Amino acid sequence: MTSLFSPLVAGDLHLPNRIVMAPLTRARAGQTHIPNALIAEYYAQRASAGLLIAEATMVASDGCAFTGEPGIFDEACATGWKQVTQAVHAKGGRIILQIWHPGRAAHSLLNNGSQPVSSTDRPIRNDTIHTPEGAKPYEAPRRLALEELPGIVDLFVQGAKHAMEAGFDGVQIHGAHGYLLDQFLRNSVNDRTDRYGGSIENRARLLLEVVDAVSAVIGAGRVSVRISPLVAFNDIADSEAVPLVEYVSKELDGRGIAFLELRHDDQAKLDEQAIAAAARRHFHGPIFRNGGFDAVSAAEALASGSAEAIVFGKAYIANPDLVERLKTHAPLNAVDFSTLYSPGPKGYTDYPALSDSVATA
Repeated sequence: MTSLFSPLVAGDLHLPNRIVMAPLTRARAGQTHIPNALIAEYYAQRASAGLLIAEATMVASDGCAFTGEPGIFDEACATGWKQVTQAVHAKGGRIILQIWHPGRAAHSLLNNGSQPVSSTDRPIRNDTIHTPEGAKPYEAPRRLALEELPGIVDLFVQGAKHAMEAGFDGVQIHGAHGYLLDQFLRNSVNDRTDRYGGSIENRARLLLEVVDAVSAVIGAGRVSVRISPLVAFNDIADSEAVPLVEYVSKELDGRGIAFLELRHDDQAKLDEQAIAAAARRHFHGPIFRNGGFDAVSAAEALASGSAEAIVFGKAYIANPDLVERLKTHAPLNAVDFSTLYSPGPKGYTDYPALSDSVATA
């Protein structure tokens, strides 16, 4: 019987278990956006995961949404990431990189005066973004012109190339959480009237062009996609969530990618379960599900066939040895939310593993 501890083949990725670490923004790369030794230590601590998905990483040098997120837009960033992948591989782990453009979820004060871009010219409403000058309302983005969209695709391609040069085992294309590709995908934000707006097929066009272009240079078996059709983060929604998932899942299935990740708001909600069922009907490769799972609900999802692997977020922040803790039914460390984005090791690399308590007993 398949369990969280059963191996899994996902495209070209061979995972020793089905416990996956979510891409978690931790803002430890500083203003250079170049990964460092502290980041390498953090990921290496968690290398027993079946797969590590490294945090949302900038494909554009002017695509900064959080002070301190890492980049993959040039050779310096790739060199910085190389120490991370080497540290993870030395521990026997596997790691892929989530490549990302924030679109309108950025600010000119974080990007040397560059105006954010999007599928639309409407800003994120009723929220603020942290900038060097403090919290600011989101700015109105500049609507991307048709002739600019091949350049967006190329940013993801170049990011994927740099990721492979840095030693990653693959990439995840971030099509979720109201960031740029999701701003095209979902109809509460995409108000275009050209061939990238209106119908589901048009709204999914940019995401699929990115998937095709990245797959052409690194192989589809090393490409995954994350979508979050019901997550409202960054002021986004879709009135056709199930048909959207059906179409995207079917299109991705035909492309033979490594896996599809569904980021749920809460996997226990009925509408989220409907999303998972829609994806399962049309995507026959591995589905990774993420959003409110514990050991029991994770096992149930695997047993039901709605997922081949489960992605854990908050649990991995505080438990570098989550695999061992789940296997032995050990208690989990609690997350210190006050240190999620603060610089330095506190709340980052100082969470104890089970072996630490044994060593000091």
